Amino acid sequence: MELRQLEYFVAVAEERNFTRAAERVRISQSGVSAQIRRLERELGAELFDRSGRTATLTVAGKAALEHARAALAAAHAMGQAVGEVTDLIRGRLAVGMVVGCTVTPLFDALAGFHRAHPGVEIALLEDGSDRLMDGVRDGALDLALVGTATAEPDGLHALTVSSERLVAVVPAGHPLAEQRTVALGDLDGRPVVCMPPGTGLRTVFDRGCAARGVRPVVAFEASAADAVAALAGRGLGVGILSTSMAEAMGMSPAAPTREPTGQSVGQSVGEAHRGRLTARLIDDLDAHALLALVWKNPRTPAVRAFLSHARRSFAASARE
Repeated sequence: MELRQLEYFVAVAEERNFTRAAERVRISQSGVSAQIRRLERELGAELFDRSGRTATLTVAGKAALEHARAALAAAHAMGQAVGEVTDLIRGRLAVGMVVGCTVTPLFDALAGFHRAHPGVEIALLEDGSDRLMDGVRDGALDLALVGTATAEPDGLHALTVSSERLVAVVPAGHPLAEQRTVALGDLDGRPVVCMPPGTGLRTVFDRGCAARGVRPVVAFEASAADAVAALAGRGLGVGILSTSMAEAMGMSPAAPTREPTGQSVGQSVGEAHRGRLTARLIDDLDAHALLALVWKNPRTPAVRAFLSHARRSFAASARE
């Protein structure tokens, strides 16, 4: 009996299909079938009922499945234990990042980890923050960089990367552009352009509005900060972004005290290049939108190693 036979057996049992199982383990379907036939001959019983469209476990197959999984888990644990002793990490690291991520320290951490541990296969998945956190909780992902409204998401460890206030983004000539700051009440009944539900920024904004009985009209939703700004710049609604998002596009959340030469009050050089957009701090929204690296199992060698690289990368970025 070989470990690869057990791996193929578990794959067919979980996929309930020989073709999908073969794709999963990256060999031909005939190879999977042949190895499982060998396993069945060695055990003296058929493990699958092949008469239907799906591969269904027989009574013997159901009895064998739990033990097969345990054997594979034990083999993996043995490899990890030896790897820790010899300072060699192998396997796979699945990392998630929020849609539209441009956080370069995360990419630096991935690169540093890859150089230090070339034996680890790295998978990177982009998705919404809520789905990423669910993926970490159920084990589909090892870590994820997410937007969140709380520093301690349920059931997860977290490293806060940034904590920011929210701003309202409007084009020159908009009534809110004439104000030094904006209150949530100023947005009541107004169309807004915001990130979709499930993002940390949207959660902070929705909770703040609900607490004050404010009901803005979410006219457009976009996952990328540039898209929110572009829609707001065309007068389709007040854009809701974080301070760093606005600053990255040349908008300062603070209104200038005097008029720059050749420009209107409230317009910086950066704003002119971004379609004359202006950012105004939402001053009565005290809650911050957080960007955090989250994980569930800190004892996994690959996770611990990646966290070391991530902490160094984020610390170096903060000092710059």
